Amino acid sequence: MLKDEALEKLQNKNLDIKEVEKIYKNFSNDKETVGAIAMNLSMRTSVYDRKAEKSEIIINLLIKLSDFEDMGVRWAVAKNPHTPTEILEKLSKDKINLVRALCATNPNTPKNILAKLFSDEKIVRDGLSGNPKTPLKYLNILADDRDKMVRLRVAENSSSSKEILEKLTKDDDKDVAKAAAVHLEKLNTGDKI
Repeated sequence: MLKDEALEKLQNKNLDIKEVEKIYKNFSNDKETVGAIAMNLSMRTSVYDRKAEKSEIIINLLIKLSDFEDMGVRWAVAKNPHTPTEILEKLSKDKINLVRALCATNPNTPKNILAKLFSDEKIVRDGLSGNPKTPLKYLNILADDRDKMVRLRVAENSSSSKEILEKLTKDDDKDVAKAAAVHLEKLNTGDKI
């Protein structure tokens, strides 16, 4: 198989995962192809159905890709819901802050690692605001962040407490206040968030 053919195939998120694995074996030293493999794995994993597409092949590919020198590849691994916790722990110490930030957003990142990421720089801490596994004490702090988008993600976070949401309904930003009010209403009526 030629590189161009492999790259074209990888654009299809429904490509058989065994074919993706075969392409990796043939092109594991080619930066462009490995990047396309990482993107293929990202495209096939749904944010809404985190269990979809989970397989041993995907997990093994994610483990291999986590050591790749290209930041974009590690970035894709850090945000993937199928990335094993030991790999997320390794990537939470990555030299690139965006990789660490995506570990902070990943719901599979263990709480003890999320706690360590809270002490990281702002872009990394901000990633915690939308993660449903972020401990409440950090969501409470993030609810007072100067950045509107951080407060908005806290308002939409399924783990935010009633107290946090009530505080955010009084936010100066109307979008944050509205998101908190909608979330609070769903919480009070028992609707799924």
